[in-house]
Amino acid sequence: MVNAPNEKKTLEQGASPTIAAGEIESAFALLAEMTRGFAESQDLEATLERALTSVAKHLDAEAGSLWLLDLDREELHCRASVGPNPITGLRLPMTKGIIGRSLAENTCQCVFDVSQDPAFSTKADDESGMVTRSLLCAPMSFSDQRIGAIELINQRGGDGHFHEEDVYPLQVLASSAALAIANNRMAASLVEAERARRELELAAEIQRNLLPAARPDPFPVQGLNVPARTVSGDFFDFIPIADGRIGFCLGDVSGKGINAAMLMAKTASLYRCMVKTIPSPAELLRLLNDEICETATRGMFVTMAAGVYDPTTGAIRLANAGHEPPVCHAEGRFSIFEAGAPPLGIVPGVEIPEVELDLNGGSLYIFSDGLTEAETKPGDQLGRAGFEALLPKFADRPLAGRVEAIVDSVSQLALKDDLTLLAVSDEARSR
Repeated sequence: MVNAPNEKKTLEQGASPTIAAGEIESAFALLAEMTRGFAESQDLEATLERALTSVAKHLDAEAGSLWLLDLDREELHCRASVGPNPITGLRLPMTKGIIGRSLAENTCQCVFDVSQDPAFSTKADDESGMVTRSLLCAPMSFSDQRIGAIELINQRGGDGHFHEEDVYPLQVLASSAALAIANNRMAASLVEAERARRELELAAEIQRNLLPAARPDPFPVQGLNVPARTVSGDFFDFIPIADGRIGFCLGDVSGKGINAAMLMAKTASLYRCMVKTIPSPAELLRLLNDEICETATRGMFVTMAAGVYDPTTGAIRLANAGHEPPVCHAEGRFSIFEAGAPPLGIVPGVEIPEVELDLNGGSLYIFSDGLTEAETKPGDQLGRAGFEALLPKFADRPLAGRVEAIVDSVSQLALKDDLTLLAVSDEARSR
C-alpha cells in the first residue's frame, strides 16, 4: 500500500506490517549481522554506528541517527549518526519532536511528509544543514524500560518517501540495539561494582594495617575491632612512649564508606605520629581537632578518647572529645568519664579538658557506640548497663582473653555499627 505524502502511520512495537518473504529474509540477515557485531565488539558506540550504517543502506536512507534518553536532564542525546551531515552529540528535549512522540507512545513512526506533521522539530536540520522530507523512527526499549530511539530520514529511491514495509527492518535494529545497550550497561555496572568491591577491600586492608599488633599478656593495653561492613569508621591504637608510659586512643568517624575510611586513616596516622612527642592527651586532641576542621569533608567529624597510662603508678591522664563515656571498673565499682568537648572536626580552636584517675588495680574500658547499640532483641539495646553486667563474667581472665570474650559475646547480638573495645588494666601492678 502506498500512502499519500501527507499521511502519518504508526506501528506498535512488536507488530509486523505485511511484507514480502524476500524482505523478511533480508531483515533476518541484517539482524544476524548486527547481533554478531554486538556480541563481538567491545566498542558499543562504534558498533551501533556500523549497524546504523547497514540499516540506512538497507533502506536506502540519506541519513540516520541513534538517540539515548538522559532522564536526569530530560533530554535525548544523539550518540551515533550516519550521513553527509553527522549530528552526533546533539541534544533535544525528550518530549519534543517525532522522536519524543515515538518514545511517549512506544510506537514506530512512519512520516511520509514531515512538512505536514506539526510535531516535527527542525532543530536537527538547523544544526546539520540537512532538509528532512520523510522519516522513520523506532523506539528502543528493554524490559519496559525506555532507552532511546533510532531515526532514518529521506529515502533516496522511488517516490522519496518511506513506506510501511520499511518499518520492519528498523524495528529489527531498534530491538537488537536496545538489547545490546542494556547488556552493555549491565556489564558496565558489574565492572563498576567489582571495582568498588576491590577498593573497599583495599581500604579495609589499609585500616587493618593501621591497627596495632596484638601484644601478649601481661601487656596492660589490649584492643579489638569488629567492622559491621567491609570497612570500619572505628580505630584504636596503643603505643609505648617515653618513661615506660603507654599512649592509647579509640576513635569513631561519622559516616560510612570510603570517605569515613579515609578520615579514619588520616586521624589514626596523625595520632600515631603526634603521641610520641605530645605528652598531654588534651593538647594532642586539640591539635587533631584543628587539623580535621581544616581538611575534613564538610559534615564529617571524629569522636575520640585518648589517654596516657603509667604502669608504675596506675595513673591515667584522659581526654574525651565527644566520645562514649569510658568506664572504669575497680574494686567492684563502676565510674564513667563524660566527654568534656565536642567531637573533633566541628569547632576549631576548642579547648579540651583533661582528667587524671587512678586505676587502683582495676581496668578502664573505652568502646565505640557499636557496642552499646548492639540489640539484645529488636528495639532493645545492650546499653552501658548491659556492658557493665558483662564485665564481672570475664573478670578472672587475662586482659587479652577478657577483651576477646567481651567482644565475642557482644558480636552474637545484632550489630548496628562497628564494634571496637579497648581496655587498660592495672591488675598486674596490684598483684
